[in-house]
Amino acid sequence: MKKTPVIFGLVFPVILFICLCTGRYPIDPGQVAGLLLAPLGVENRFFSAPPDMMMVFWNVRVPRIILSVFVGAGISTAGAVFQALFRNPLAAPDILGVTQGAGFGAALVILFLSPLALVIQTSAFGFGILAVALAYILASLSRDSSPSVLVISGIVISAVFQAGLSFIMYMANPYDQLIQIIFWTMGSFNTASWVKVRAAVPLLFSGILLITAFSWRLNLMTQGEEDARSMGIHVARWRIFYVLVSTLMVACSVTAVGNVAWIGLIVPHIARYLAGSEHRRLIPMTAILGGLFLMIMDTVARSLMLSEIPISIVTSIFGAPFLGYLVVSAGKARFSHEPQY
Repeated sequence: MKKTPVIFGLVFPVILFICLCTGRYPIDPGQVAGLLLAPLGVENRFFSAPPDMMMVFWNVRVPRIILSVFVGAGISTAGAVFQALFRNPLAAPDILGVTQGAGFGAALVILFLSPLALVIQTSAFGFGILAVALAYILASLSRDSSPSVLVISGIVISAVFQAGLSFIMYMANPYDQLIQIIFWTMGSFNTASWVKVRAAVPLLFSGILLITAFSWRLNLMTQGEEDARSMGIHVARWRIFYVLVSTLMVACSVTAVGNVAWIGLIVPHIARYLAGSEHRRLIPMTAILGGLFLMIMDTVARSLMLSEIPISIVTSIFGAPFLGYLVVSAGKARFSHEPQY
């Protein structure tokens, strides 16, 4: 396990380079190297790229890969946080309704207001945050302050927004609006741009840093509220902090690319197997694996067929069998690295 960070330090740039070469517009490794070195003036001396290749590489492929890495890292980190907070190995980033709320907000704008991307993204982000806020308000009405009450509240809010989304899809024009809504709810990086990178990456990077910096408290909170309080941890206050930061990352990700299924559930399990359950090691490993996994999945989605496959279809194809593998493996022998929830 000690060699794992070194291995990923070598594997990540190799896979990144392969993804830069791969796509419906394939670029040779030598050309990719020349394009990467072009800002240093090397391109002018040894390699001259055609204008269409320069456009595809710098304006389409590079921002798309950057966005996929940070979205994957952000969603996976949020998944690890929720699994620790709720002491549930099946907890996912959308457990409090942020994904359903964002989907409803986007569909609402597509149906009634404007098809402009900025308006859709703003509405999705706002409704994603609203969904979590409503879940907290509903949970606060109960005298029970345990995490299970917040989870149940999230399920209730998720169901309400999912019902609203289904109603909007029923009302939408099947030749225009419905297609936009369905494709948006399945997720895609086909609209990735430097504008989205500048809008999403700083928030995702800051959220991952914050979670990493305070990850040691998650070790105590996984032991139960009474044990955490006995160690001087203000459980309610830190739970709000972790949920808020994780929700912002998920809402930002969904706003940028739509819904991305499974990654927030399965990647933390892989990271836990590789790095153990100590969250100071687990969180960075989860972020790295999440970015690597989604970058590969997006490369498959944009390269496998002539028309792009929605990202959630690809992640589900790989994610669902892996969850089945976890169930079978857990039945044979308990994971030595699995935390006791």
